[in-house]
Amino acid sequence: MEIDQTALIAILALILVAALILWVLVRSRRTAALRDRFGETEYDRTVAAAGGRGKAEANLMEREKRAASLELRPLGPAERERFAGAWAAAKARFVDDPAAAVMDGDRAIGDVMLARGFPVDDFDARFESLTVEHGEVARHYRAGHDIALKQVDGKATTEDLRQAMIHYEELFDELTNEQPDRPEGAVTRPAQIDRSHV
Repeated sequence: MEIDQTALIAILALILVAALILWVLVRSRRTAALRDRFGETEYDRTVAAAGGRGKAEANLMEREKRAASLELRPLGPAERERFAGAWAAAKARFVDDPAAAVMDGDRAIGDVMLARGFPVDDFDARFESLTVEHGEVARHYRAGHDIALKQVDGKATTEDLRQAMIHYEELFDELTNEQPDRPEGAVTRPAQIDRSHV
């Protein structure tokens, strides 16, 4: 039995349409997964910086690969307590010296990230690694760090510095209260952070 030319063209057109639909579905699922993983804010920022969705998604997938090679770990109870003390001291210092408190907070965040296994070479490497598992909270790191840089130039107001501490605290809480995997039914108690100074 011979297939006529019209039927062959129709079959090829259906295959092409099906392939196109499949491609659109795969791409939209990948986009949704990346938006979910990195958070709307970081996804949109990366798209804007890359100049398009394709380049941005390639960048985000590369971040995932780099982050997979890191040996990230949660803090132990003693470390969590030590860092909570350092953070409380930075917040207490805010009353008398807001600029120094922000620098202390920036340093405390860096110390926590180092202890957890994040790269410490530069801000961008730390930030990009952070976005993989902590997408929405990572924006607080960028905002706090930007204010800290503004302070170095002497351009941050006291309100800016207060906002930096609030941003840093969001990230600090996320990084220090992440618990290792526990058996089902195990109870964990996050470190209590005193928020009265900011």
